[in-house]
Amino acid sequence: MKKHHPLLKKCRLFAGIAQADLETLLGFLSAKHGRFDKDNFILTAGEKTGFAGIVLTGAAHIITDDYEGRRRIIRRIESGGMFAGSFSYAQVDVLPVSVIAVEETEVLFIDCTWIDSAYPSACAFHTGLIKNWIVLLAEEKIALLQKLEHVTRPTTREKLLSYLSEQARLNRESTFSIPFNREELAHYLAVERSGLSAELSKMQNDGLIRYRKNQFELLIVPYVHEAAAASPLPP
Repeated sequence: MKKHHPLLKKCRLFAGIAQADLETLLGFLSAKHGRFDKDNFILTAGEKTGFAGIVLTGAAHIITDDYEGRRRIIRRIESGGMFAGSFSYAQVDVLPVSVIAVEETEVLFIDCTWIDSAYPSACAFHTGLIKNWIVLLAEEKIALLQKLEHVTRPTTREKLLSYLSEQARLNRESTFSIPFNREELAHYLAVERSGLSAELSKMQNDGLIRYRKNQFELLIVPYVHEAAAASPLPP
């Protein structure tokens, strides 16, 4: 597990924890390691769980599939990110979502009962972990609110502009890459892939964006005074 310590330090949950204390802490958290191939389920809706997962390497999507088999991506979790913690702590009987690896992914699973622990061995870490946990929950809520801002827009164009504007702000560049392919982006924004592709083409023709695969240039930049100068996409 020691080889993963540098990756664990990227996770907000372990912020402020000394490198020398990580192995002891992982023992306290009953940490277990798992490896998942691309497109394999890490967690499946309907399962019971009392643990959270931390992505060490690779990436995962939190997803739902409706009764007609249409997939929706709720969030993307990359290295250092955590999933299932809220459900575990809230003692949800069964998971309402699934988690799937989108590339070869390593995950660290940790027991969530530590939050209410009164064990003496936890005292050195408990306060810091609780503070970090609260920050993680706040960040998760913010991410979901940001997604809600995108998917509640009435048209595919407005959803795309909302999402792409957010990505530009996060990157502080008008040229940036997104973490989704076309199908994944459609699943994330809750639109049909064909309609999304057609709208992207129209937006480019209308001079709103330029794009190549998952690289985009936002030509109408509302935060132009804050964004750094960006290099144009190649023709």
